[in-house]
Amino acid sequence: MKNLPIGIQTFAKIRDKQENYIYIDKTDLALNLITKEGEYFFLSRPRRFGKSLFLDTLKNIFEGKKKLFEGLYIYDKWDWETTYPVIKISFGLGVVKSIADLNMRIVSILKENQKRLGIECESLNDTSGCFRELIILAYEKYNQKVVVLIDEYDKPILDNITDKEVSQEVRDGLKNIYSVIKDSDEYLKFAFLTGVSKFSKVSLFSGLNNLEDISLDANYATICGYTHSDIKESFEERLEGVDLDELKKWYNGYNFLGEGVYNPFDILLFFSKNKIYSHYWFETGSPAFLIELLKEQRYYLPSLENIYMSETDLSSFDVDDIKIETLLFQTGYLTIQEVKTRFNQRMFKLGYPNLEVRTALNERIFRYLLTDSILQKNPIFDAIEFKDMTIFENAIRQLFAMLPNDSYRKNKMQNHEGYYANVLYAYLAGLGIEFKAEDTTNLGRIDLTIATPDMSQVYIIEFKVVANANRNGKALEQIKEKKYHEKYLNKADEIIIVGIEFSKKERNICKFEWERIV
Repeated sequence: MKNLPIGIQTFAKIRDKQENYIYIDKTDLALNLITKEGEYFFLSRPRRFGKSLFLDTLKNIFEGKKKLFEGLYIYDKWDWETTYPVIKISFGLGVVKSIADLNMRIVSILKENQKRLGIECESLNDTSGCFRELIILAYEKYNQKVVVLIDEYDKPILDNITDKEVSQEVRDGLKNIYSVIKDSDEYLKFAFLTGVSKFSKVSLFSGLNNLEDISLDANYATICGYTHSDIKESFEERLEGVDLDELKKWYNGYNFLGEGVYNPFDILLFFSKNKIYSHYWFETGSPAFLIELLKEQRYYLPSLENIYMSETDLSSFDVDDIKIETLLFQTGYLTIQEVKTRFNQRMFKLGYPNLEVRTALNERIFRYLLTDSILQKNPIFDAIEFKDMTIFENAIRQLFAMLPNDSYRKNKMQNHEGYYANVLYAYLAGLGIEFKAEDTTNLGRIDLTIATPDMSQVYIIEFKVVANANRNGKALEQIKEKKYHEKYLNKADEIIIVGIEFSKKERNICKFEWERIV
């Protein structure tokens, strides 16, 4: 049985026959990329998706390491006799906290490349000057055009994204480096930049208009990540007892306008940890900044299930104009679910890629944005499993009773249904319960619909906020008047309509009514 290459980003190590690692062959895509028309390319993918390994694969191809590619697609299709000098830059190591840190990091990277290429630059105190000098000297020494590979190009900015002043300084410092690529065209064979986020060309790649973005090119949709076929073929020996539909539900679903892919880090950890489903990828990075943005913008969480964005808004952002939806997409918490053309413009519908992200993100939101408490899972599970509405009501009342006072003092949304919808949304999504927010009918929208997988029960829930406990918001009455339940009459064995009313004054549930329809 082949070994799992957990955390390995070095192509030579993963291809070492003695190490006996699983390797998913991406060299067909590498060959297409390096032989297609064009010279400068950009790829955006979420963290831990295999960008660094693919970049190192390109490095070994251009350096002519033919032996490492034996048995792979590219082996008999590339001219291994012609080699190219490669300058490889990676900002993945450590954290850059200032422009001074950035300059020190760049100097260190350029020194590493000089040593590897056997070149000495004179302009070490001028980072952009040294970079250009390195390119020219490599071109002259090896009598071949130079390949430039840049990994985690945006990490120094993202390290400081909560500090606008520092992030702007770091962005401008990186812009100074990346502009060298534009001015060195005559010496370059190929350039490839990867990162998590796509910053606008104006802010970071000024003048580099020939940088081709392949992030949403269907031809390269599977350039990082594992396809379903990859799982069945390369992990065949480990699949005994694995429900592939369940595996797909947990870790597949990332869509870059082509075949969907699994998060490779999740798959490797899933098999390493005795096939236990868990939030492996999510726990490797903190979405604290994203949660803070959701809080600042008083974001209506059910909207995460139904976001439409233009291609322009989806593909880039800047430290001066951060769109939460764009950042959620680029960092891997949302993915493309549908593409529509409206008035000659492509529009993208976004949603969670899979169960891991949906549950883990909302559990984190629930704990750090809405409450101070850990999710209490058993009561609501018991209520649905045993069809006990008394337990259901008590679970919901307990949920809102434990909200800290700070949640109300600092958030005026408690005066609107949206705040309470946010709480219940994060609670249910964090538990992994299937539901639909703002469920559309021909007479309006249901605030929340919960359906069991076998459709034995459907809960239709309406929220109302009233001035005080003595005012009747008529939540249950609205469900009946607009006949929301009729949408599920021929689909569910049992329909339960629930009206929940909240008092602004008491800041809690003041009325909970329900009826069984079928």
